[in-house]
Amino acid sequence: MITMITLRRFGAQTASILWKDLRCELRARQVWMAMGMFALLALVIFNFAFDLRVDNVAAVAPGALWIAFVFASILGLGRTFAAEQEHGSLDRLLLCPVDRKAIYAAKLLGNLVFIGAVELISLPVFAAIYNLPVLTGGIIPIVLLGTVGIAAIGTLFAAIAGNTRAREVLLPLLVFPLIVPVVIGAVRATQGLISPLAGDLPWLGLIAAFDVIFLSISAVTFAYVIEE
Repeated sequence: MITMITLRRFGAQTASILWKDLRCELRARQVWMAMGMFALLALVIFNFAFDLRVDNVAAVAPGALWIAFVFASILGLGRTFAAEQEHGSLDRLLLCPVDRKAIYAAKLLGNLVFIGAVELISLPVFAAIYNLPVLTGGIIPIVLLGTVGIAAIGTLFAAIAGNTRAREVLLPLLVFPLIVPVVIGAVRATQGLISPLAGDLPWLGLIAAFDVIFLSISAVTFAYVIEE
């Protein structure tokens, strides 16, 4: 009974914080529009930067796709806590009797929503520009697992970098080395989706394993990070 009450309280707190973040972003329309424009611009530039022929497009294009996703995600992750700290709303939130894990869960879900919206727009553009059959059901677990890995570690380090003046520079330096396994797995899994010669199941397992590790560590350490 106590566990059910705790879970309901946790869910209510997470939903309240998430709704607040989504409502604020829908009003401002700054972060997700910048993320979307950056991702689309990166895909177009990569298309013209590389000499993509039929024999090498399948090897190069997945890397371009995930580079666009990663850098666009960093733009959104950087604003996860920065806006609230600038207005002092984060301090007021911490004064409330709110579970710190609920704050992390809400921020994580918010980042997943914004990044997912950008990916939803970018994937059809990617398929059209590079002429690759990626708009299939197989792309869903790849994008979902890859996005969770990026958002899980990015949300934690956004809280760390948000307390510094150089957060725009510090956040990528902290996040990029840690998400390398997830990005490599996502790129190889996307290549396996495009080319039947490469398998994607081992790479999906790698991404899922790192997602579990990142989520576990981030959920445990977030309470200590946010209080600093």
